[in-house]
Amino acid sequence: MAKTVAITFVDPAGGRIIATKVVPQGSMVLDAALEAGIEVAATCGRRGRCRSCRVKAISGEIAPPTLQDTLQLGQDAVHERFRLSCQMPAVADCSIAAMPPKSEAGHQILSDMGVFSAGEHEIDSGVRKFYIHAKAPQDENHQTSDIEEILSCLPPETSREQTLDVLRRLPTILRAELGRITVTTFRNQIIDIEPGDTSERIYGMAFDVGTTSVVGSLVDLRTGEQLASVSAVNPQAIYGGDLMSRIAYAQFDAKKLQTLRARILNQLNEFIDTATEQASVLPEHIYKVVIVGNTCMHHICLGIDTSYVGLAPYAPVVRDPVVVPASELPIKRAPNARVCFLPIVAGFVGADTIAGIIATRIHESEGIRLLVDIGTNGEVVLGSKDRLLVCSAPAGPTFEGGQVKHGMRGAVGAIEKVAIDDDVHCQVIGDVPAIGICGSGLIDAAAKMLDAGVIDPAGRLWRQAVGPLPEKLSARIIKDDGGRAFVLVPRDESGRDEAVLLTQNDIRQLQLAKAAIYGGVMMLQQVLGVPDESIEEVMMSGGFGNYVNIESAVAIRLLPPLPLERINYVGNAALLGAQLALISETERSRAFNIARRIEHVALATRMEFQDIFVDACRFSKPGRRRVVAEEQTANAASTA
Repeated sequence: MAKTVAITFVDPAGGRIIATKVVPQGSMVLDAALEAGIEVAATCGRRGRCRSCRVKAISGEIAPPTLQDTLQLGQDAVHERFRLSCQMPAVADCSIAAMPPKSEAGHQILSDMGVFSAGEHEIDSGVRKFYIHAKAPQDENHQTSDIEEILSCLPPETSREQTLDVLRRLPTILRAELGRITVTTFRNQIIDIEPGDTSERIYGMAFDVGTTSVVGSLVDLRTGEQLASVSAVNPQAIYGGDLMSRIAYAQFDAKKLQTLRARILNQLNEFIDTATEQASVLPEHIYKVVIVGNTCMHHICLGIDTSYVGLAPYAPVVRDPVVVPASELPIKRAPNARVCFLPIVAGFVGADTIAGIIATRIHESEGIRLLVDIGTNGEVVLGSKDRLLVCSAPAGPTFEGGQVKHGMRGAVGAIEKVAIDDDVHCQVIGDVPAIGICGSGLIDAAAKMLDAGVIDPAGRLWRQAVGPLPEKLSARIIKDDGGRAFVLVPRDESGRDEAVLLTQNDIRQLQLAKAAIYGGVMMLQQVLGVPDESIEEVMMSGGFGNYVNIESAVAIRLLPPLPLERINYVGNAALLGAQLALISETERSRAFNIARRIEHVALATRMEFQDIFVDACRFSKPGRRRVVAEEQTANAASTA
């Protein structure tokens, strides 16, 4: 019989026992924590490439540190019995505290409707309500039925095919109010029957299910008015910060797929409760739900195996639109709804991209426009009404704080803006002492460090041999865990027990992330034969993109070098597109046509992309201080 060990999980702040889990010897501590109901994040997908799952062994024998432990946590932390729980097998009974004990409260998640105006679009949701007076069958000699009496009061195009749920409820409801009932149809099929007149109560919900965050809105389907909005961090994030991590987690494992699916469906059900409570409406009166998301989220919501999406040729199981009763998913809090999934393009270009195209009308544009969704699983769309190209630009979790030493999501305590003169000045979300840096702060810091000469165009931190640097800035460059780092906030000014740093590795992670986006842009430009100056507008979308400093994004070559007035925020375009499909069946049909027309460019199959990506890793030209420093160095050399 396999030997078992007991892991006791304790509160890192007070030592209180949270849970005890008995597991087979050799089981990973991360798995034990999750099974015990303790949410330990694994941003890098259990690859030992980040610090998010770190724990501290309080007592008991533990396994020796791995190379990943040492690289991510440093020798001092390893000596103090810190470990990465994703790399830590349980070898004996022990007590474990999940670290760090900080919380990222007050997340900034974009959930507004952007430029949405219902008055600009025809309201045709496909949902109709009819208040009728039908009589129950009275004459035994009259060959009829309850449903036939109902159908006789409805338009002739109403389908005669009925759901079992409607048929089961019909006898009681038909006779409860002497036949005065309200019948609801979606695309001419009966989906609900109610006693009395409820014909003015017609609602729907739109959801954008992203890798990092989930947002939704409750909409009046008669007027297009938004009644409530909801948002939260995607609860699947503890199983991996990017798509490939989650695909790997559930690959060929139906139980783990169900775990991911249950988490997102529970979140959607909670959102429906919250939104309907805010708007004082009954969830039973939600008749249409539109869900958009990348291909992985689309498949997980439907309970479709994602294993082969993560393997070449990365083909999805289905690309066409899918419409199912809410009870089949199940979305239990909207029992009468039909759930509509917009079409997807490819394995890593999903319905959220199609929704973004609908929202921005790039498919109708006379001139060339560029749509960039900057995020964990970013996408790039380039073109006009004549031709549209799209590619996946997976930046990974860096912009959400993953794989960055002091990285965090955009929450209270995160550095979001940086200014550098002779010293460093940081703006922190919530005006509290900094505990980390979020993606927008990372981009801003890199741009300002580049201009100040703290880093060079290749991303290397300043060295004395390069040239002069203001004393206060040079003093901020320190050694850290065998590498080098730049101090953004000193220890005595931070909200943690150490300084908030930007390490050389953090800068490399940013370069890889931004190169994924900008490399995708450059590749599409090359395929379409479009130089920078021919792009009339760059549209930044997504929850993260709307917090980015445009000038800084251009400075580090995250975006093309265009005049700033040509670069605009477009809000959460994916949610806006979902809302348009919610209130208009015309828009939902248009989504299918766009998905079949757009050309997918698979970057990995393009030989030239390797060179493009390497070039995109570089930052822009050196800043003024760097130019001066290089000139001084050159002059000194020539004089010698």
